[in-house]
Amino acid sequence: MQHPLPLDPSSDASLTDPALAGLRSQLAAQENVLATLVVDLDAQLRFAQGLLALTDRRLLACGADGDWTGWPVLDASGIPAQGLELRHFDHAGVGTLELHDENQRLASWRFTLGSNPQALRLVRLFALRQASRRVGDLDAGPEPGLCPECGLPLPPDSEECPACARALHTPPSTWVLLRLWRFARPYRFQLLSGFLLTLASTAATLVPPYLTIPLMDDILIPFQNGQQIETWKVAAILGGLLGAAVLGWALNWARTYLLALVSERIGADLRTATFDHLLKLSLDYFGGKRTGDLMSRIGSETDRICVFLSLHALDFATDVLMIIMTAAILFSINPWLALVTLLPLPFIGWMIHVVRDKLRTGFEKIDRVWSDVTNVLADTIPGIRVVKAFAQEKREAQRFREVNQHNLAVNDKLNKTWSLFTPTVSLLTEVGLLVVWAFGIWLVSKQQITVGVLTAFIAYIGRFYTRLDSMSRIVSVTQKAAAGAKRIFDILDHVSNVPEPAQPVKIGALQGRIDMKSLGFRYGNRSVIRGLDLQILPGEMIGLVGHSGSGKSTLVNLICRFYDVSDGAIQVDGIDIRRFAVADYRRHIGLVLQEPFLFFGTIAENIAYGKPGATRAEIVSAARAAHAHEFILRLPQGYDSLVGERGQGLSGGERQRISIARALLIDPRILIMDEATSSVDTETEKEIQRALDNLVQGRTTIAIAHRLSTLRKADRLVVMDRGQVVEVGPHDELMARQGAYWRLYEAQARQVDTEDGETTDDDSRIALATSQLAHTAQHAGNP
Repeated sequence: MQHPLPLDPSSDASLTDPALAGLRSQLAAQENVLATLVVDLDAQLRFAQGLLALTDRRLLACGADGDWTGWPVLDASGIPAQGLELRHFDHAGVGTLELHDENQRLASWRFTLGSNPQALRLVRLFALRQASRRVGDLDAGPEPGLCPECGLPLPPDSEECPACARALHTPPSTWVLLRLWRFARPYRFQLLSGFLLTLASTAATLVPPYLTIPLMDDILIPFQNGQQIETWKVAAILGGLLGAAVLGWALNWARTYLLALVSERIGADLRTATFDHLLKLSLDYFGGKRTGDLMSRIGSETDRICVFLSLHALDFATDVLMIIMTAAILFSINPWLALVTLLPLPFIGWMIHVVRDKLRTGFEKIDRVWSDVTNVLADTIPGIRVVKAFAQEKREAQRFREVNQHNLAVNDKLNKTWSLFTPTVSLLTEVGLLVVWAFGIWLVSKQQITVGVLTAFIAYIGRFYTRLDSMSRIVSVTQKAAAGAKRIFDILDHVSNVPEPAQPVKIGALQGRIDMKSLGFRYGNRSVIRGLDLQILPGEMIGLVGHSGSGKSTLVNLICRFYDVSDGAIQVDGIDIRRFAVADYRRHIGLVLQEPFLFFGTIAENIAYGKPGATRAEIVSAARAAHAHEFILRLPQGYDSLVGERGQGLSGGERQRISIARALLIDPRILIMDEATSSVDTETEKEIQRALDNLVQGRTTIAIAHRLSTLRKADRLVVMDRGQVVEVGPHDELMARQGAYWRLYEAQARQVDTEDGETTDDDSRIALATSQLAHTAQHAGNP
């Protein structure tokens, strides 16, 4: 029997019905598909539809021509095929899978990186099959389901994925809430006052039930029997009841207000500390996180903790005090009746212990799923222009609907447990109350207690069981807060890959000389920079050129110390940059990016971002030098005009000139320009180029550009390929050598020329992209 398709909940959504039908026709009886991957590029990097499928027995591949090929993953005896390995690479936006045996490469497939998650899952499952001993071990019992989080098979009779469990390290423990003491410590005296107020208010609420004893035995029952009662006794008891109620209200108000203030301040400190620590982490951390997830942690998780501290922790403390004090009073009145009252406690305690672990892991999973929902929003809303341009509203709506449905399913699963737990606790307390009534009536019949004592007992028991029920409900809130605290401390416990030096060297008058010696850098297991040596003199302008993926942007990221080198060192003025304080060092670096980022605020605030205390005269001077002054004055409010989020309302050239003015204002000694003019038209490029000419004067400048003609003013050009420097020299000298730079330049020149010798900028960029894609194909074919 064949497994129905689609099989993987995370499989590529672009699988078509003909592709599925073709795959079904290739499956043998009892053969199950574990993962699929749509291969959308051919060997020449042209778009072509293919399919790769991993079953529990074979790896199947279908080319664009519809022909199927298969390689057995397991031999006839069920033992994994010896030496078979599936390798994964990515280079310049193209992913590659290669199947190797011990001697040679058997096949290769290429795809765009939009399918990379499916490719990685397929590689993991392939390795998992190879690591298994025998097919009998794998297929014993029913076919396991697939984890909706990572796509790996779930063990039989289990709903928990081992891979996801390892990724979580440990489930969130309630004890993680104790780590919040670090933030509560500054408010310890207010917390002590709140505890004393809680103690006093709890004692005040226990007075009225005790006064029911004389009210019943000395007032109501004698009066019912025809006896005279003393008015002052009635007034005294009723006055005591009123006084206790008013005192309890005042104490409750004071403690609630005080502890609410404290909890809000603890929450604010927690948010601030988390955001401060987040800003200190390296770019490597942000590369592996989603924006929506981080926003959810700092926003909703801290709010949840704040609500827990202000309301539920206070209620929990009140419940514990109430139970202890009520139990003490009950035992002082009648020990046997008190023991009967405590009968439900062991059962409720056992239920709390059982349910707590399920709630703990369940709430953390809910948090992660909710982050997926916010991630979709964080992706779609900033990119709404692209969504509408490609008419993908239905697709994004479907994507949101799917993650929202997953969130609903996870919540429903947890609610099954919680909905059974709460009514069961209520039932046990009701049964306990009936037992107390029955035993109390028997004691009254034996004249061992009075009706007043039983009435007081019932009143205390009502408070006792109410608090017990409330405590059981707090279990849910506590586990939610524990899951949120764990996600917060996951950020706070993360150590930056770009650490601050223990004894930083102070930066004086920076000259701007940069020395790179035996430089090496890795992204995970992939080597990006290897054995690079380069020296840049103070005030020199260097142009970095090379194909996409050659390591240019990585090199400037290392110079900015967004990442730390894996091997070798980068020295500025003879001092390793790792010895400088990170913020102090970066104040001397000006960065102009291909896509300038502007914050929501005024034009003036964006220009002065790197120097918040700049005067208006300094801001205007920087804008003039960046050739931005004229268009700024044409805006309705001039320098006080609001800029929309990410620079909405301004053209690309205008945003770029504001970015240049921002770099000019801080007067950096080292200037880095990453494709600063690649996304604008010719006229705008000229304006930006004039602004850049002002910017580079007297500064050590490193410029990256694919359009080689923009780097003719550079003192030297550095040609990079596969993370290494292959040529260094001025334009004319490198052209005379007819080496790597000459080939790049000639390739661009040929593609820019048309039959009549003229072309547009758009044609030039298209030709250049074609050249880079062809180069990518050459390297992808020979990794």
